[in-house]
Amino acid sequence: MYRSHTCGELRQRNIGNEVTLAGWLQTTRDFGGMTFIDLRDRYGITQLVFNMETNKALCEKARTLGREFVIQAKGVVVERSNKNPKMPTGDIEIIVSELNILNKAKTPPFTIENDTDGGDDLRMKFRYLDLRREEVQQKIMFRHQVGHETRTYLNANGFLDIETPFLIKSTPEGARDFVVPSRMNPGEFYALPQSPQTFKQLLMVSGYDKYYQITRCFRDEDLRADRQPEFTQIDCEMAFVEQEDILNMFEGLIKHIFRTVKGIELGDFPRMQYDDAMRLYGSDKPDMRFGMQFVEMNDLVQGKGFGVFDNAELVIGINAENCAEFTRKQLDELTDFVKRPQIGATGLIYLRYNADGTLKSSVDKFYSEDELKKWAESADMKPGDLLLVLCGNTDKVRKQMNELRLELGNRLGLRPKDVFKPLWVLDFPLLEYNEDDNRWYAMHHPFTSPKKQDIDYLYTDPARVRADAYDLAINGVEVGGGSIRIFDKGLQAEMFKRLGFTDEEAQKQFGFLMNAFEYGAPPHGGLAFGFDRLCAVLNGVESIRDFIAFPKNNSGRDMMLDSPSTIDEKQLKELSIALRG
Repeated sequence: MYRSHTCGELRQRNIGNEVTLAGWLQTTRDFGGMTFIDLRDRYGITQLVFNMETNKALCEKARTLGREFVIQAKGVVVERSNKNPKMPTGDIEIIVSELNILNKAKTPPFTIENDTDGGDDLRMKFRYLDLRREEVQQKIMFRHQVGHETRTYLNANGFLDIETPFLIKSTPEGARDFVVPSRMNPGEFYALPQSPQTFKQLLMVSGYDKYYQITRCFRDEDLRADRQPEFTQIDCEMAFVEQEDILNMFEGLIKHIFRTVKGIELGDFPRMQYDDAMRLYGSDKPDMRFGMQFVEMNDLVQGKGFGVFDNAELVIGINAENCAEFTRKQLDELTDFVKRPQIGATGLIYLRYNADGTLKSSVDKFYSEDELKKWAESADMKPGDLLLVLCGNTDKVRKQMNELRLELGNRLGLRPKDVFKPLWVLDFPLLEYNEDDNRWYAMHHPFTSPKKQDIDYLYTDPARVRADAYDLAINGVEVGGGSIRIFDKGLQAEMFKRLGFTDEEAQKQFGFLMNAFEYGAPPHGGLAFGFDRLCAVLNGVESIRDFIAFPKNNSGRDMMLDSPSTIDEKQLKELSIALRG
């Protein structure tokens, strides 16, 4: 028996017990007559004690051990004289009577502690060591708990966990596929799934009316903190349902996860139309932890001789409450922020509502005191408030103001990590037009159903068609989304036409689904949650990387495996692949 207890298990109730522990040596402290070792496993840390007076040989052996040695220690649990309230095992220690070295270890390239001295690249290269750190272990265990509670809820509600294939067919819609050459079919390729979308629809046709899968998905796209080339989805589908059924079911799932994992009771989730979200917040996933709704000001500011406003398609402002005392330096910092290339605004206009009731604007010479009062009234300003104004192309200026709103939220402490505000965003546009390609694209995917009342517009005015689609945002992060699906072959064929497919192309790419619809497809819909992203949001962090055991870096590389890598000529020939140049 390597161990009788874990390193996080022993308490005062165990005093007097003879125990055996095994784990990794975290630190050694030598005080001459006494040596102390902190022994670590994933459950915690226990202090081991070696005494020169009572067992000199054993104490000297302990002093030869290095960090991360794998050791076994036997001894008696005693009460600790200098208790450590920061450690769950801080009331006890082990007087060691036997010490065995199970495996020696090289000195690690960084300290295996929460406040490590290892940089990102180094820790990624030695990820198996980084995973020993308590901070990372807690996130991996948290992920496990979220997965467990997800399965508990879905199983209790009659869902079946069904696996779908990883080697599938490449499709032209959505992000770029990762492709896999087929040795047995020279010149032909599989694709790794971006989602199990068509398979879960086929399962609905097959009569499995409640499906789920916590599954790996793959997208060859540019990376950022909340994206990885391979990621995990909580993928779900239901038959004989309408939008309301799905929203209620999966709102229940998120409430269950928050209750069981975080100990937080969430109320009913508010809902907002996509058009309202863009108009009021400039985002389809607005952060609802604070206000600062956009105020449209065209009627108030145009036609007064200020060309910047007169020539703008849209002029909008936000009221930063109690910020009238911002210094010139602070205002310049905000101006520089919105002028950054990635945001792209040309400038920032402000209006101070001073504590004494006077108004001061950066464009005073173009507007009278009465006109500035109307600005203030439109934004519900009170003395002490600051109005910040941007203008330009409608879509661009809304995105710019969204970035400014979030930046202000950060600076003013309005986005606390321990407050959670979920929001359903509904009725997205079904299609979006790409001027470069001169064609329509599906905003979600080609299988999303239009709203019943908008179907006629699909033939006459596609821009007006709303999708029977919904996203769930929490604290400004999209954690999931889905839609009611098209289940009528004729409507699906028309959707493919709107997306520029010929009948032959549609049949080649999606004939299997179209054919299945001829055999009695039920009404169905579903959604998928980004599992890694949901875990990050629940922990109030942006990066999903530490919730994935072996993630890629921002270049899509596995630093530990040094992958992707080249393969030898023999493999290339077997796969009928010839590299150019």
